[in-house]
Amino acid sequence: QVQLVESGGGLVQVGGPLGLSCAASGAIFSINDMGWYRPAPGQQRELVAVISSRGYTTYADSVKGRFTISRDNAKYTVNLQMNSLKAEDTANYYCNAGVVVRTFSGRLDALDAWGQGTLVTVSS
Repeated sequence: QVQLVESGGGLVQVGGPLGLSCAASGAIFSINDMGWYRPAPGQQRELVAVISSRGYTTYADSVKGRFTISRDNAKYTVNLQMNSLKAEDTANYYCNAGVVVRTFSGRLDALDAWGQGTLVTVSS
């Protein structure tokens, strides 16, 4: 019903920048929070950054001041600009969105949608 497709991952040197994008498509009525997550020790995934539909942002302490999340509500996209990358930022990055869809019966349902992940490798 809803697909999230990430792009922009790749190989970058320590200290360099890299941008990620995620586009949502499908039977979307509206999208609440959109965010980026990555695996972490002891957790399935940790929050990297999240942005509400009104533009309020939250960042993990480890990325504050280096990463910037933004979104385009009209295009159902969310971006993550990563600067001053560190080796420990190497991970698969997953896009997440709280999507409201309208079913065939006309009811509104909330879905927690995930992308397939895009790999970011930071090399020294």
